[in-house]
Amino acid sequence: MSVRVVLSSIRVFLILLLTGSSLGCSSEPRGMAAGSGQTSAERHLLPADSDTLAAPKERKDTLTFAFVGDIMMGTTFPTRQLPANGGKDLFRDVAALLRQADVAAGNLEGTLCDSGETKKKVSAVSYAFRTPTSYSHYLKEAGFDFLSMANNHAHDFGTDGIRSTERELDSLGIGRCGIAGRQEFAIVERAGMKVGFCAFGHNSYTIMHTDTACVGRLIRKVRPLVDILVVSFHGGAEGAAASHLPQGKELFLGENRGSLRQLAHQCIDLGADIVYGHGPHVPRCMELYKGKIVAYSLGNFCTPRSINLKGISGYAPLLEVKVDSQGNFIEGQIHSFVQQPGVGPRKDPQNRAAALIRDLTKSDVSSPKLSFGADGKIQKAQ
Repeated sequence: MSVRVVLSSIRVFLILLLTGSSLGCSSEPRGMAAGSGQTSAERHLLPADSDTLAAPKERKDTLTFAFVGDIMMGTTFPTRQLPANGGKDLFRDVAALLRQADVAAGNLEGTLCDSGETKKKVSAVSYAFRTPTSYSHYLKEAGFDFLSMANNHAHDFGTDGIRSTERELDSLGIGRCGIAGRQEFAIVERAGMKVGFCAFGHNSYTIMHTDTACVGRLIRKVRPLVDILVVSFHGGAEGAAASHLPQGKELFLGENRGSLRQLAHQCIDLGADIVYGHGPHVPRCMELYKGKIVAYSLGNFCTPRSINLKGISGYAPLLEVKVDSQGNFIEGQIHSFVQQPGVGPRKDPQNRAAALIRDLTKSDVSSPKLSFGADGKIQKAQ
């Protein structure tokens, strides 16, 4: 038996051992029961085109990721606000980039469910998103491997909405995590490597990034199980005025939305290889910290209805990142897209998202250690 197979068997044993215990970071919403009839290991392991428990494929020296921000394909609440052509064209311009990456990930802003009422008071500053389950397959067809559920719309339709969303993603083989008391992390296997995902939010029903002790415990738990560890967070103030990354804690609508520089650095100090954020609905700056890439917000990506798309809120960057087998940044590319109401992300020949992220990085990060080309190419600064 080869050393590689032995190491793979040890890793699977660790997954079986460790995922059976609760992290205990925060309590789940009242009435929410964890689990879906699968064992912990079955829920966390998401094989690609081969059996995860079999001998691994030939390991690649590098992995390419595609990261995007918020995805809310349309809603039927409180009225039907759905895109044209039944949503078939939503990912038309971006699917090739998502599919060609080894791993594609984003944030699922809302629920995938067909019924139910919300307890939220819907207003000019409060929304509830209920995307039809018939739209779910578009996510798989577009190429997504992982979607975060740790955001302020995952619980719009209560426990039933969360369960429906989980069922839809599980049926498609798309990894998901981020809800407190339920699945703590996900592992996707690609190119002979195991990629782990942790997802944090700022709401009480999410695994909260404002609980730094919880963040530390989860990252320490997942790190030994995977080759590359990716952390996703939903945080920061919202709107066009929130494009700049402040120092320290951010407050929005009376909520603590996190100290995001501190969070990103803590995650990498503990072993994360890539950290990417979403939540402000606009792009933010990037930096290279200890050789690892951080994107503080990727803004909106596919939000054709019910979300403001004016100005920079309509910018929809797709961040392509290439890392080595140790998770160290090699190079990247910001692919610029722009949204219009009722339409998914469309290619932007002016590269406005890339230019904005470049300028925000220059103004908001004292030593980003990154250089940006006019075409959105990202390299280590010389």
